[in-house]
Amino acid sequence: MHLEPLGAPQFVTQEPIMIADEIEKLKRLHDSGALTQDEYEKAKQRVLSGGAASSAGDRTAAAVNRFRLSNTDRWLGGICGGLGTLTGVESWVWRLIWVALLLAGGFGLFLYLLLWIFVPRAE
Repeated sequence: MHLEPLGAPQFVTQEPIMIADEIEKLKRLHDSGALTQDEYEKAKQRVLSGGAASSAGDRTAAAVNRFRLSNTDRWLGGICGGLGTLTGVESWVWRLIWVALLLAGGFGLFLYLLLWIFVPRAE
């Protein structure tokens, strides 16, 4: 019986194998005529660059991490001012959205309170 030593877990990345598999699938599709040469080249480049989905996911995560409650543009908690800063949409528009959500069953109040509690304040 072979026992592993205690310590940090060892992770083996399988990304190169996945990329090679994806390129092989694209090659088979191209060879069968399902993809044109131009489509094949674009899809291959997208696989090699990490794909558009991961970059969109990275941008979304970065935006969520930048979200902060506003200290200057606030009526109650600063959530609408923070959303305005994050999205580039005026804070009064966000206030109208919150009122509409509040009137549509009270979900806006619940969400506003959660954001007020969990989102950090801008420094």
